[in-house]
This record gives sequence, C-alpha cells and structure tokens, in this order.
Amino acid sequence: MDDKAMLLGYLRLRRADLLGKVENLSEYDARRPLTPTGTNLLGLVKHVASVELDYFGVTFGRPSGRDMPWLAEDAEPDSDMWVPATESREEILELHHFSAKHSDETIETLPLDAPGVVPWWSDEKKNVTLHQILVHMCVETARHAGHADIIRELIDGSAGQRPGDPNIPGRNSEEWAAHRYRIEEAAREADRRHW
Repeated sequence: MDDKAMLLGYLRLRRADLLGKVENLSEYDARRPLTPTGTNLLGLVKHVASVELDYFGVTFGRPSGRDMPWLAEDAEPDSDMWVPATESREEILELHHFSAKHSDETIETLPLDAPGVVPWWSDEKKNVTLHQILVHMCVETARHAGHADIIRELIDGSAGQRPGDPNIPGRNSEEWAAHRYRIEEAAREADRRHW
C-alpha cells in the first residue's frame, strides 16, 4: 500500500467514526450543545464536511460549486459549527457524502506532490501539496471525531468507535461508576499533594 492509499484509508475511517456518532439519536440530541462553546455532534459533521470540501476543492482548483453560506466572509462566526432547525440532518449527511466523494476524486486524481494554494492561509503557509492537505484533513477529522466521542458519551454513555469496540473495556454501569470514582479520588489526592 502506498502513502496516498494509506492516508486516504485513515481519512475514510475517521469520517466513518464521526458519522457513526450521530446514528440513532433524536434531532435534539444530534444538535444540542454540550460544551460552553456550543460543541454538538451534527455541527461537527457539518464543519468537517465543509472544510474538507474547500481543502480538496478550492485549494486544488477543483471548486465543487456547492453553496455553503456558513463559510462566507460575511457569515456569522462559527455558523459552520451548528445546524439551525431550517437545515435537516439529511442535508448535512448528504453534504458529508458529497464532500467525501469530491475529495476522494481529488485525492485519487492528483499525485501527492500536486501543488495547491489555500487562499485563507497566510502568505507564508498557503502554498501546499496534496500530501500536506491530506495529512491536515486526517488530523482535522480525527480531532473532531474525538470531540464527537466525548459528546456522544455525554449524551447516552456510548463509548468507542462503534458498539462493541474491543478497545473499550466491557464494564457495566456500576463498574464504570467505580472506575470514575477511583480516578476522581486519585485527582483529589494529587491535588492535596501539590505535585
């Protein structure tokens, strides 16, 4: 497997992880903010799909033609990070699939050393290669999939990449509570010791 295929594989896995976090949730739970800054699951999907579409589209002279008013210069700050009631979950999921397809076409068509320009980056950094942007989007998507892991756990206790994830110990609710208590006590003890 070459580097491009490996990176594209990682990107596809992280996309699937992120999408999996909005499955089997009510509209409210998919959209509700669970951090002081408003982080929410469907907003994370919207953000990642939007920036990916621009990074693999505009950057490499392959604009998608997709209208994304939440990314316009005059848009309200962070409007790509949440989903108003006037936008359906289906629209956001379709945006994600459209973005992935358009991005995959760019990745599959161009060599890793293909030059691109990220117009919203500084002059010193805006000249890039497909390789750089592919790594950037793997990291960006993984970062937000991690946020989604935590948000989903706060909603319904789901943990891991998918149900039955072998990386998550099979504890029942009482065992998780005891585990959390043990960690809390360790934190309090460390605070008392003033390391």
